[in-house]
Amino acid sequence: MRNGAQARLIAEVARMYHQDRRTQLQIATSLNVSQGTVCRFLKRADELGIVRTTVSPPAGTFVDLEELLEQKFGLSQVIIARAPGDSEESTQDAVGAAAAHFLEITLRPRAVIGVATWSASLLPVVKQMHPVWKVSECKVVQVLGGEGHPSVEKHASYLVSQLARLVQGNAHFLSAPGLVASKEAADILAQDPYVRQTIELFDQITVALLGIGSLEPSPWLADSGNAFSIEELRSLEEKGAVGNICLRFYSATGGEIRDVFGDNRVFGIKLERLRSIPTVVGIASGKRKRKAILGALRGRWINVLVTDQFTAESLAMA
Repeated sequence: MRNGAQARLIAEVARMYHQDRRTQLQIATSLNVSQGTVCRFLKRADELGIVRTTVSPPAGTFVDLEELLEQKFGLSQVIIARAPGDSEESTQDAVGAAAAHFLEITLRPRAVIGVATWSASLLPVVKQMHPVWKVSECKVVQVLGGEGHPSVEKHASYLVSQLARLVQGNAHFLSAPGLVASKEAADILAQDPYVRQTIELFDQITVALLGIGSLEPSPWLADSGNAFSIEELRSLEEKGAVGNICLRFYSATGGEIRDVFGDNRVFGIKLERLRSIPTVVGIASGKRKRKAILGALRGRWINVLVTDQFTAESLAMA
């Protein structure tokens, strides 16, 4: 068969298969060729560029924007939720639902899940998450102390215990305040056998779920009675802080701000420890947190981001 005639036949086979939706057997019968020949012609149509595959994302998804942010910030995955507005209150439920779905489809048996409990962003996640029956032998580990003020303690207890129930796992609480009076107090708390057992699990964490806090505390955190003082926050701002993860602060370029009062007073996982965790999920949205999210991305403190479309567009232009 001459090249021109063969090319025309390849194009005809491709048209019948892709446009007319005919099966390979139907095409072979119609053209009086073997089914194997039809299969080879379809492969050749791809190679010659006669057939080009395009993917049209469904309405309400942001595939191109997700890919752009993944490449720009070196993230393994970005999940963008469609929110009705760009305020923190308007975005939290949508972002929480997206994060919940991500966990439902990605968690594996024997996962060790670290949870930073000082975050209002994580509450919508566990409230909207369905039980994950495919996993077993999981552990849910509290990575930041939550005792002290009743509202903080209740929040921490609910997050850890509810997530453990959803993944058919065991809850491991960090029975200590998130903020302590001094380094000496932290050292004493670390000697408690139950506290020490939880801290030892930090090295086994495979998935970390984190909120991203701005320098300005959320209304929930401010009302908890256990946040940093105005003077302390002003001092952090002077040092260039824009946000925090697990109450450990970093600058606009992502560098950790060390040797400040927070290093000694925070009782929980250290920021640098996050780099060795395979999946570190940052869940954050809203105008107030955009500088903090950008700093966290630049510092590579997370490798999965779940946010809203307004924040994502802002990050893409940063």
